[in-house]
Amino acid sequence: ATAHKFSAVTSFSKILNIEIQVGRTGALTPVAKIEPINVGGVIVSNASLHNEDEIRRKDIRVGDTVKIERAGDVIPHVISVDLKRRLKNSEKYIFPKKCPCGFETIKEFNNITKKLDAVRRCPDRGFECDRMAKEKIKHFISKDALNIDGLGKKVVEKFWSLKLIRLPQDIFKLNYEKISKLDGWGKLSAANLKYAIEKSKEISLERLIFSLGI
Repeated sequence: ATAHKFSAVTSFSKILNIEIQVGRTGALTPVAKIEPINVGGVIVSNASLHNEDEIRRKDIRVGDTVKIERAGDVIPHVISVDLKRRLKNSEKYIFPKKCPCGFETIKEFNNITKKLDAVRRCPDRGFECDRMAKEKIKHFISKDALNIDGLGKKVVEKFWSLKLIRLPQDIFKLNYEKISKLDGWGKLSAANLKYAIEKSKEISLERLIFSLGI
């Protein structure tokens, strides 16, 4: 069987800033904030930079005009830099050695390749890193884990900002009276959330194992 695929659509845009995102495993992923651009019919304002080594190899800097492609027509990422349009005062991007939470990051040694991993990580200290903790909670309530109706990623973000949640077990000790008074909430939606959380206490073993990130 043979499949023919059209080449990916590319566009040029300017990097406004480079931000560091932290996943639940502690991986630090650099993301380019770019001037919004239409790439294959989709307005893109973020583009993946993959890792520290990739930034160094392509010499990507803030202020650069870069070629953007949607890999597999889905995830936008930076292909190359247009050096002719680089600003004279541009400086090399220095990848932070510390996680936004303040911990020193590490690069793990790969015993198979005998090289250091390309990904820089915040060491897993349980729930001490606030960025990792938030992502772990999002994973805990994800579709293949507890799958709680009415408790999605955006709700976790909101509850986190209000300090209602800091650990996965906090989900089962929520103050529903306080939640019912929040913007966009009411007694009925708070009651529905309580019902969904109570229901999630009885799940299959494989879902529980997955939710814990094992």
